[in-house]
Amino acid sequence: MSDKYGPLPVAASGRARSPPAQRLAMPLLITSISLISFLVYFSTLPSVPIRRPSIPIFGKQVIAQCRALRDTPAPPESFFARTQSDRFVSGTKPIWIRNATIWTGGDNGLETLEGDILIDGGIIKAVGGVPRALLRHYRDVVEINAAKAWVTPGIVDIHSHIGVDSIPQLDGASDYYSVHGIAQPWMRSIDGLNTHDASYKLSIAGGVTTSLILPGSAAAIASTGGQAFAIKLRDTPEGSPTSKVIEPPHTLNGTRVDPSLPLRWRHMKHACGENPSGAFKGTRFDTAWSFRHAYNEARKVKEQQDAYCEKALAGQWKGLEPSIPENLQWEALVDVLRGRVKINVHCYESVDFDAMVRLSNEFQFPISAFHHAHEAYLVPDLIKKTYGGTPAIALFAANARYKREAYRASEFAPKILAEHGLRVVMKSDHPIQNSRYLVYEAAQAHYYGLPHNLALSSVITTPAEVAGFGHRLGYVRKGYDADLVIWDSHPLTLGATPVQVWIDGIAQITSPFVSRKPKTFQVLPDTPDFSKEAGDAVRHEGLPPLEPKKVKGVVFTNVRTIWSDEDSEIKSVTASGTPSTVVVKNGAIKCIVTDSEPCLAELSNNGGYPMDTVDLQGGSLAPGLVSFGAGLGLVEILQEPSTNDGSVYDPVRGSVPSIVGGDNSVIRAHDGLQFGGRDTLLAYRAGVTTAITPPSSSGVIAGLSTAFYTGAEHKLEEGAVLKKIAALHVAIKHFAEQPSISSQIATLRTLLLSNETSGENWFREVAQGKIPLVVDVHKADHMASLLLLKEEVEERSGKTLRMAFARATESHLLAKEIGAAGVGVILSPARPFPLEFDQRRIVPGPPLTEETTVAILLKHNVTVALGILEEWEARNTRFDIGWAALEASGRVDKQQALALASTNLEKIFDIKAHGPRELVAYQGGDILDMQSKVVAVISARRAQVALL
Repeated sequence: MSDKYGPLPVAASGRARSPPAQRLAMPLLITSISLISFLVYFSTLPSVPIRRPSIPIFGKQVIAQCRALRDTPAPPESFFARTQSDRFVSGTKPIWIRNATIWTGGDNGLETLEGDILIDGGIIKAVGGVPRALLRHYRDVVEINAAKAWVTPGIVDIHSHIGVDSIPQLDGASDYYSVHGIAQPWMRSIDGLNTHDASYKLSIAGGVTTSLILPGSAAAIASTGGQAFAIKLRDTPEGSPTSKVIEPPHTLNGTRVDPSLPLRWRHMKHACGENPSGAFKGTRFDTAWSFRHAYNEARKVKEQQDAYCEKALAGQWKGLEPSIPENLQWEALVDVLRGRVKINVHCYESVDFDAMVRLSNEFQFPISAFHHAHEAYLVPDLIKKTYGGTPAIALFAANARYKREAYRASEFAPKILAEHGLRVVMKSDHPIQNSRYLVYEAAQAHYYGLPHNLALSSVITTPAEVAGFGHRLGYVRKGYDADLVIWDSHPLTLGATPVQVWIDGIAQITSPFVSRKPKTFQVLPDTPDFSKEAGDAVRHEGLPPLEPKKVKGVVFTNVRTIWSDEDSEIKSVTASGTPSTVVVKNGAIKCIVTDSEPCLAELSNNGGYPMDTVDLQGGSLAPGLVSFGAGLGLVEILQEPSTNDGSVYDPVRGSVPSIVGGDNSVIRAHDGLQFGGRDTLLAYRAGVTTAITPPSSSGVIAGLSTAFYTGAEHKLEEGAVLKKIAALHVAIKHFAEQPSISSQIATLRTLLLSNETSGENWFREVAQGKIPLVVDVHKADHMASLLLLKEEVEERSGKTLRMAFARATESHLLAKEIGAAGVGVILSPARPFPLEFDQRRIVPGPPLTEETTVAILLKHNVTVALGILEEWEARNTRFDIGWAALEASGRVDKQQALALASTNLEKIFDIKAHGPRELVAYQGGDILDMQSKVVAVISARRAQVALL
């Protein structure tokens, strides 16, 4: 080792020797003096700033934008200190609701308070006890005595197309979806929102105050808009779509967003499965690729932004453009990847859930809710694998089996999902289902086993939370929006109807009419035990066996009410209020006694077969119901042609092949009957024992309906077909092209007045009064023309033409004339809705009107009945007739209600019973409530009892 001073001395061991202390002192002294001199010198020099990289002019804004990219939506802290709503309308008076039973939404839907609510400035000021000292601060307060009535927050519909699929449906009023591509996240539902939709006021009358407006589902990323918007339904002084939007995202009014503003949630619709595949003639392969391609494009933009901001925040400005990389087409999906968007996915089947769950994990974005989700209850663990947390499941209560994806749906899905810890939301898909009755969806979910707290939360609190508005909606709490509903009964009872609705503290119903309800409707209804049925649904992957067990004899105990059919009238035959025992042998009632011993002794020699015993738990026996209006027996899966009879030729709109019979042919529904369908058997298990079904038709002349027993196994079974030909069916309605309404009436006139006497002529049979003519018609003016045509034919033939109007929305306007003409009316749907222009003049019923269409028609001695529009609705027939009685406020009694779906239909179609009518056993309650469960069908015609 050496340096400039030469070699160092080396010790014997070979290491350098340590220098003596005196050798080190001098160099250290010299170094210290030099350092001090250096510091003194530089301290005397003028100050020179340290050079740092300069920030460009655009830098401050870019830095703010880059920092904002890390934010997630949340209300500002000042929101919870607000004294007035951002939606407050000047001049709105404060409201003091006294003496209420308040369902607050708190404690997982279990919290109920007795007390008052004070609202002012569009928000809730106090709940429970309202201090009198506080009230003294308010002048002109509007005081309302709720008289112990139930008060809840306003209903939140998380899946609605109100305003974009407007009512009445007109070509120029609907902007439901786009047909210009599968993935279109840049489209926005707000850009097509019609403020004149007739549904707004009707839905408010059902307690709906907020709706999330989703685009349609013809494209993977939501067809009409991709982007969805939440609105309050009330009219605003401005009258614009934008003024309805609650917490509009800052991107609504421009692409340059102030980064200092607190972020608000955005919403987006995705769709998978049949809808986007069918609309664009692709497959699930195409849809999955469109998703991955779209998200990959968004990820590229996000990565570009992140790389840009990493440099900007590090001060590396060299080479940076003056703005963050952006792409207007993909910016909404970029926000999805940043966790700023509530994604709502239209998805039905397990295969589609799996694809979406994988997509969410691949691109790392959360999903807010799966909608429709008919198979979600079969794969709850798969749903839980979604990136970022388990989505909620938004469901129908009973609407199902209309396409293959919905075939395995179960009414027990809400119960099953809740038991697996998933949040359940009930939704309308308005106008697919009228959102006015969204609370009925919750009531049905409760009936089929969803706990009451979760059922009511499913249309109020849960959707508010899922949509990102839980800080202001979904609860009755101080500081929350004053969106409130007073109900005429417990919200989960059948036919529960608002007494008044407030949105932003503004009363929405002028002079509301309150129908009279039994006191029992003020308490939560008990519900049947469906544990076995729910288990079967899962065990059989959504297709549990529906065929009943058939036995010869049954002893029904604890029977509270018995209804029978005497001379085509439904009458109660219960002797007293004491529960009875009813013994049935070979499908016939042998005795009804309060003391069962004598009757049981008489039947002790029962031919060697055992007698099942069924405890009805205070239930009832009632005649089997009749369904009309849908394709029961002809339609299995509506959108799958291979499962259905199909649509008939219409000679009015096109020629009929000669081999079919030519233009004079009339098709018989009897020829296409198919038994054992799931909707048919579910109707049977719900007490509907007879169905009357015309051929499926989209034209003027449908053909000949048939009446059949819903519990039969095949057409050749004894009693399977009750009446081969029930009526001749035609329709008077609008077509995109010819023929006109007047041309259709002229065609009927020609056919009914024809002198042709040779061969089969069913219009001649109608003219001679031998079979009924049932006309699908909505508009009162068209009915008037038909009444005049009836007179004309009768004058010529000298016979009474037996006519009935089906659908018949505006029949109340001609109730007197219809009654005088002896024309029957079958109302479909059971509660009116102005879906088409010819249905505008409805009688909405309480709380908007005191009268109902049913009550008006009955008052004028019209034989009136209720029908359905789709096959799945048949199972709810008993709820429909019970509802009709409840909303009529005493003008329709139970006997008349039962006739609406039994004897009145049989009178219209001239169906005479072949032997005693079937009786249906209801366990746990009456036929007309939501507490009882059908457990058996008693058939003397078949000498059997079907245990369900």
